Amino acid sequence: MTLGVALASLGACLALILPGIGSCIGVGMAGRAAAGVIAEDPEKAGQCTVLQLLPATQGIYGFVTSFLIIINAGLLDSSARSQLPDEVGRGYLIASLPIAVVGLISAYYQARVCCAGMNIVAKQNAGGKGVTLAIMVETYAILAVLVSVLMVIGVQ
Repeated sequence: MTLGVALASLGACLALILPGIGSCIGVGMAGRAAAGVIAEDPEKAGQCTVLQLLPATQGIYGFVTSFLIIINAGLLDSSARSQLPDEVGRGYLIASLPIAVVGLISAYYQARVCCAGMNIVAKQNAGGKGVTLAIMVETYAILAVLVSVLMVIGVQ
């Protein structure tokens, strides 16, 4: 394995793993809050489910970025792997960092906002307000995935 392949592979792994960890933590936090609300009023399950699922999007963004790195770097093609220059592999690693870092952190904080949104659902039955607040955090994950994707496309 060349250094370029190792660096590109590390970038693909970071893009997948870190936002995935954030999403797992976030969905778990929001799920616990949702369970409390639904236990009191099962009719609110739909609103709570939307709020629980929002932190999962960062994991999806990380997956997409990881997939793009794997495809663009030719990591599935043994002949392309042997020709991947070190500086190109480094470019893929750097391109993974925006979504890796922002995905991890934003999923956690979005979960906290979603948990607060569950309180809105429990007390006022107004899940749309909670979703709106959570989407504000989502904006930064979207910006990060756009930057990462543009950087992946620009490598080479």
